[in-house]
Amino acid sequence: MNATDFLERLRGKRIVFVGDSQNRNMWKSLDYNCSLQYVSAPFLVSETSIKLENGTTATETLRLDLMHKKSWAFRDADVIVFNTGQWWNYEKTSKGENYYQEGTFVYPKLKVLKAFEKALNTWGKWVDQNIDTNRTQVIFKGYSFTHFKSGQWNTGGQCHKETEPNFSEIFLRKYPTKMKIVENVLRRMKTPVIYMNISKLTDYRKDGHPSIYRTEYKTEEERVAALHSQDCSHWCLPGVPDVWNQLMYASLLKSGQGPWTKRVY
Repeated sequence: MNATDFLERLRGKRIVFVGDSQNRNMWKSLDYNCSLQYVSAPFLVSETSIKLENGTTATETLRLDLMHKKSWAFRDADVIVFNTGQWWNYEKTSKGENYYQEGTFVYPKLKVLKAFEKALNTWGKWVDQNIDTNRTQVIFKGYSFTHFKSGQWNTGGQCHKETEPNFSEIFLRKYPTKMKIVENVLRRMKTPVIYMNISKLTDYRKDGHPSIYRTEYKTEEERVAALHSQDCSHWCLPGVPDVWNQLMYASLLKSGQGPWTKRVY
């Protein structure tokens, strides 16, 4: 990683990270005289709401057939880094009940992976129809594993006693089905997209999460409470997101397009 070379190539240019808070993690590890933006779009597609039959109460839905409402604002960036996956789970999608929408139709029940596939197809079509590949390089960063034990983020999951990475593949999990769906979508697209496959890489780093150390606790009560609400899905800085940016730098150099065609430093 030649950080000076990487950032000099970005000088005066615009790189946008679009996705969930793990992309925000990656965004925070960069800083230079270029435009660095983060767009919160955890599903990539548009979140909306509909009125119930009584016309008084609105319920949240996810438009699987519409790209995120802010997509017009970043489509002309020099580099766009997309990601999604962390929010596509049973709890964060209202258990799949009356949540997913296409057109005016709201699915009474739809499985998360099926909805994920529909959303990724929408994203792929939007990229093909809206991105000028002579100007913009598109990157899709894969799914980053979490390392909760004895529960999830909202059920007492923990990772605060992890002090070393996994050193053996026997402790790693299976390749995420979500990323197999992403790869199928990428194969069907006409736009060349750099795919940063970081799933296995991050699964080794069970020791790299903020866990209970996101803040300084002033009382014993605060410290005890932190044990029951740990962050085992995001990453400490310096740490794993810096490696993602190293991989992005290498991937852009390999692409050999635009400012990545010759060495600056």
